[in-house]
Amino acid sequence: MIKVAIVEDNIHYRSALVKLLENSEHFLLKGVYSSAEEALPSLLALQPDVAVIDIQLPAMSGITLIEKIRFQLPRTQFLVCTLHQDNNNVFEALRAGASGYILKSTAADDITIAIKELHMGGAPMSPYIARKIVGLFQQSNRFDDNFGLSEREHEVLKLMCDGLLYKQIADRLFISSNTVKNHLKSIYKKLHVHNKIEAINKYKSK
Repeated sequence: MIKVAIVEDNIHYRSALVKLLENSEHFLLKGVYSSAEEALPSLLALQPDVAVIDIQLPAMSGITLIEKIRFQLPRTQFLVCTLHQDNNNVFEALRAGASGYILKSTAADDITIAIKELHMGGAPMSPYIARKIVGLFQQSNRFDDNFGLSEREHEVLKLMCDGLLYKQIADRLFISSNTVKNHLKSIYKKLHVHNKIEAINKYKSK
């Protein structure tokens, strides 16, 4: 049986996951937690095969939790199960150590398949997320190879091209407005442009 732990603050979704796993002969539910702080010491002790973790938790995020414990749990696979599908969260979760990323809209049967696939060495992802990653990788490589933009600078510029204002970009990427402005200064320098319009035009011309 696959030993599974759940870290999810939404009581209704958490209960649905618990019921789903308890009704299957393939899984052994080792722990259920509503916060990263509650889960952290228990996960280290229980060492589950798979930990299903939400990103948006009450205090410490699921991404930070994975970063803190991944090296202490080398045999545990981390499956992000979340509502968040923006570029930043996807990349940050995978960079932190998640090997799978599925959305909460995923059908129950597909969730169990994802856990099994992850346990067997796969990297399950919702189709939308997989397509997004492929598209971003292709676009980022093409653009960054030419201009030397960092991954975060590329994200800032893409959101600006989508019409978002500084504050909206900051909220979307969980950074400050001043950080957005600093990224844009670097972007302008690397693109050899002087303002937002020139940057957008150069980006869209690629």
